[in-house]
Amino acid sequence: MSEIALALHGGAGTIARHLLSPEAERDYRQALHDALLGGYELLRQGASALDAVEATVVRLENCPLFNAGRGAVFTHEGHHEMDASLMEGATRRAGAVTGVRRIQNPIQAARLVMEHSEHVLLAWPGAEEFARQHDLPMQPPEYFFTEHRYAQLQEALLSGRVRLDHSQEAPLEEPIPFDEDPKKKMGTVGAVARDQQGHLAAATSTGGMTNKRYSRIGDSPLIGAGTWADDRTCAISCTGHGEYFIRAVVAHDVACLMEYRGLSLAEACRVVVHDKLAPIGGEGGLVAVDAAGNIALLFNSEGMYRASISSRQPLFVGIYKEEA
Repeated sequence: MSEIALALHGGAGTIARHLLSPEAERDYRQALHDALLGGYELLRQGASALDAVEATVVRLENCPLFNAGRGAVFTHEGHHEMDASLMEGATRRAGAVTGVRRIQNPIQAARLVMEHSEHVLLAWPGAEEFARQHDLPMQPPEYFFTEHRYAQLQEALLSGRVRLDHSQEAPLEEPIPFDEDPKKKMGTVGAVARDQQGHLAAATSTGGMTNKRYSRIGDSPLIGAGTWADDRTCAISCTGHGEYFIRAVVAHDVACLMEYRGLSLAEACRVVVHDKLAPIGGEGGLVAVDAAGNIALLFNSEGMYRASISSRQPLFVGIYKEEA
């Protein structure tokens, strides 16, 4: 069997042990473990990398622990605006949706855009109309409602700030400016894979920022910023403060360093995440796989929900920085 590999993330940020209860940590690890094995089993059975990353992200979207799909955070107006994208490394075809409100699994809508339209990125409400025409499952607003996310919105409204989110934090005693928030979380899910045919794919999905306004869009639905796949180099899915990832064109930059400078996957990711992204204020991370099936899980934040497995690497699930 040719080398197969799968890696995923469920958000990055200030994820410290003292901010996560033992029960919550167990639940996150189990959810990451189950999503990883579900996608990896597809690869073992000969499925394409594209099918594997889509199925993996669907599992994460269906889990209310993560800021995507069912667990999406609330906007300032009290609804949900979800974004997703995916890319196929063999053809460099890509699809994405942004601002969708009722689609159960936005990553499936992104694939529909890629395979059944002439476009790459569709925005709400047209993206939702397109999904309905192709019979994608829709859900009422209450499907996406969780008490935890609603409480986060109330806190954000009181403090008058937008919040990057994947949060299990203690409450702040006093409101502080968003850019100075020491407990910020970046809540996005994503996956990258290499299949038995040697093809790569990447997928990313998010609910965005708690209390976001004005139809704000981050990096997750933007090909080259939050998602990238090219069989010649690598597949990348990012999680972090989207504005910085857009400005740094993070996902594509990793591939460029590999293609034009000949860097390894690990070194290219290190340069982008630590040497290029961090100095401009960008916090977060990425998961990556290259054409040979090597995996990289890089981040410059205190933690990142992550997991990986390959034909030659055992299953790994991590949350904190010190976990190798």
